[in-house]
Parts: sequence; structure tokens; C-alpha cells
Amino acid sequence: MTTDSKPAWDVLGAAAAQAGVETEGAQLIRDGSNVMYRLPGGVVARIGRPGTADTARREVETATWLASQGIPAVKVVAELAQLVVVAERPVTWWRLLPPHRPAIPAELATVLKAVHSLDVPIRPELPLHNPFVDIAARIRAATSISVDDREWLLQRLDQLQADYHQLKTTEGRFVLHGDAWQGNVAVPENGQPILLDLEAFSIGPKQWDLVQIAVDYTDFARLTDADYKSFVTTYGDDDITETPEFRTFADIQELRWVAFAASKAADSPNAAREARHRIACLQGEESRPWTWSAL
Repeated sequence: MTTDSKPAWDVLGAAAAQAGVETEGAQLIRDGSNVMYRLPGGVVARIGRPGTADTARREVETATWLASQGIPAVKVVAELAQLVVVAERPVTWWRLLPPHRPAIPAELATVLKAVHSLDVPIRPELPLHNPFVDIAARIRAATSISVDDREWLLQRLDQLQADYHQLKTTEGRFVLHGDAWQGNVAVPENGQPILLDLEAFSIGPKQWDLVQIAVDYTDFARLTDADYKSFVTTYGDDDITETPEFRTFADIQELRWVAFAASKAADSPNAAREARHRIACLQGEESRPWTWSAL
């Protein structure tokens, strides 16, 4: 399931015992950077990677703060003691979402516009956005890719870091979601869109929340012209794809996705194939628009 030091299922059992949470019949929702289980009583357990307790604590604080600002977001289970740490892995407890669908581009734009309009809070103390976090570590730890590919990725990382630090737009100070795509906004049948995955909330240039959907449009053709136009129009700002800094933001985002695939490759043949494919795309062996499979 997960390659971290203690299996997520064992972590869940120990954390649930401490918090008095029932786990019989638990169902795995997702096994990614975080592992999530659906538990009885409409509770969702979110298990972070080792050493991420501070991030988990800030995520809980962020959810509470967003509620106070009138922005619908995933809710913590207030009746339970938050942040149980087992084998250095943080476990937090959340309310199960009602039946929902992913946001359409215009709905995502509406949510991002509201988030970007918020004043930078004192609490939670949001970190400065770092687009390069974990990239080098994931590339170096990716033993399933070739030595040549690993060195190429690290050199590309060095170049993108140099390019990024020359951009004036990196001085922007907006509240960011940090992983803004349609799947991180849940839209119930009757109700407002709900913002999910709050762990990457940070302070930085708003381009980071705009580039992911822009790349989906320009480099992957996942959006129609009409869908992307609806996003830009609803957000009400200039189209990031027409700015000189777009390619740097886009290249960093895509390198992040490649590094994530490489980090999963050692334990998954599918991830290994996908990592090799993504690297080939970056190296110019495949022409855009690319097709990358989700992991």
C-alpha cells in the first residue's frame, strides 16, 4: 500500500485506538501523498507522511479559518482530538463529503478568486510558497529510473530554479491553495463548491493557482477552448498563458508531476512506465499535447 516506514493501516489502527474512533469496515479512499480512509459515522481519516505533523496541524487550522471567512471547505470532526501522531505520521479526522462531482473550470475560478481575495492571516501562519519542495529528494530517491535520466532531471531542476528566481512575479503575496485543480473542489448536488486538500495553503504569487489548469489546456489538451475561456473570464484576470513567465511556471509544475511519478515507480510497474513516459515527454521525445495517466 504505502512505502513509508509504518504501513498506513497499522497507523490508522493505533491512531483510532487513541482517539476512540471505530475502524471496522474502513475503506481506502486514496493512497497518495496522504492516505485516506472512510470510517463509520461519516468520518474520514487522513494519514500524512512521516515528519509532516506541522503541516497536518496547519491544515486543521486552515479549515477552521476558512470557515470563519465564509469560504466552504472540508470540515474537521470537532468532537475528536485532532492530530494523533503514530510512528511520526500525523492522523487527522474529517467529515465525509456529501455526494459530489468535481468542479468545472468556471467553478474552480470562482473559488480561487475568493481565496486570492483573502487578507493574509496571522493564524494560521501560512508558509511562503516553495514550488521546488520535495522535487530533488524525490528524483534522487527514484531508484527505478536510469542514472542518466536522474542526472538530467536534476540539471533541469537547477535551471528552473535559476529561471524562477529571476521572475518579478514571484514577489506576489496572495493566499494560495497550492494545488488548484477541479478535483480539489467538490460540488454537491445542492450546495456551494467545497474546497479540499488544504495542506498546501501558502503565501505567494497567484500564478501558482492558475498555472495548473492553464497547463492542462496548453500542454495536455484536457480542456476545450470554451472551458479554458470560461475559467479566465470568471477569474477576471489576464490569461497566464499569454504572459512571459508562463513557460517557467508551467515547466516547474510539470517537473513536479514527473518527480511524483518517479517517487512511486519503485513499488508500482504502472508508475514506473508512467515515469519513463513523462521523462521522455520533457526530453522532447514526445510532442505536445501529451497524455499522462493519473497515479
